[in-house]
Amino acid sequence: MVTLLIVIYVVFISLGLPDSLFGVAWPVVHNEFMIDESFASLYSIITGVCTGGISLIAGTLIRKFGTPKVTLVSVILTACGLLGISFSPNIVVMMICTVIMGYGAGAIDTALNNYISLHYEARHMNWLHCFWGVGVTVSPLIMSIFLNGETGSWRGGYRVIAIIQFCIAFLVLLSLKKWTKHDKKVTSTPEVETNKSKNGFLTIFKIKGVITSILSQGLYCSMEFLIGTWGASFLVNTHSITPDIAAKWVSLYFGGIMLGRLISGFISLKANDNTLVRGGIVTALIGIIILALPIGTVSCCGLLLIGVGFGPIFPSILHSVPDKFGKEYSADITGFHMGGAYCIGFGVQLAFGYIATATTFKITPFVLLGLIIMLLIVHEVTLKLVKKRKKDENGINS
Repeated sequence: MVTLLIVIYVVFISLGLPDSLFGVAWPVVHNEFMIDESFASLYSIITGVCTGGISLIAGTLIRKFGTPKVTLVSVILTACGLLGISFSPNIVVMMICTVIMGYGAGAIDTALNNYISLHYEARHMNWLHCFWGVGVTVSPLIMSIFLNGETGSWRGGYRVIAIIQFCIAFLVLLSLKKWTKHDKKVTSTPEVETNKSKNGFLTIFKIKGVITSILSQGLYCSMEFLIGTWGASFLVNTHSITPDIAAKWVSLYFGGIMLGRLISGFISLKANDNTLVRGGIVTALIGIIILALPIGTVSCCGLLLIGVGFGPIFPSILHSVPDKFGKEYSADITGFHMGGAYCIGFGVQLAFGYIATATTFKITPFVLLGLIIMLLIVHEVTLKLVKKRKKDENGINS
């Protein structure tokens, strides 16, 4: 079990590696392909649709093929997508490769998050997502090495990350037997498929708190995607710094997420998921306020605090799914959280991209401020709905 956990930790790095590449490379990519900077929103929405779409059916895939096979194929698809992007002669080919990468990312995200929420404590969920933070922190640094030159070779950055992904896929392949041994508890539930066939997915959405919980995940992802995709552009346009320096600032933000999840893993020994989410929201709120202050590049330090605050929010919401809504549909509800979050997140990011490029990127911290206040409200509404539902169920059972 310990060996398997180590493998899962490494796989979580692969989850993060592609997530921060596009945003830091885009200031160079759009110039090379001679397209408008705002096109990044449309490009990113394709990733969101593919990732979110596969997440919606991930519960069925997990039960049919098992977590290990879904994980292996997903990592390979992601690696192939990254490699294809690095050789893309134009934006059309790049978008096709992004579709492949998106399918891989969505399936592995749901498979691993559901597996961890069922079999491991909250501290492992936070620490595993901390390793996702390792991936998203390292990849901008790798990309900055290739951007720090006269040619701005963003392609080299994508190729290095693709090679790392293939190596991680090989590690998963070697550990398939260990995964299969522990995956039976997740896959041996055919009655769930029968219930779904009779009642449809509407049964899941009728559970009180599911929709608002998905919305809260979507609001969080809206902020994470917004900074990940447009953070570098915001810094370049607002503070007039070079793309390679902007990439390092964005890396600091992702490093903050990694640090936040590391700390949250220890805090979770004493605090529950809901407390971690609330603490993360307050911390990120302070960071956003600092980012909005008119104090020059010093305000960029707010990115670190935003990252630290963001750290526990995503994993804590996911880890609480079985506790809030039961284990029977946990894989499906986790998939809906992932799919809904991507759809909402990329939708907000798409709208922001067009608005910011048409007006000014100075609106970035104020948009973030509005989103995080909405997140706090929706999260608290979810807790009230779940509490009321459990109270009603206990009353019926008694």
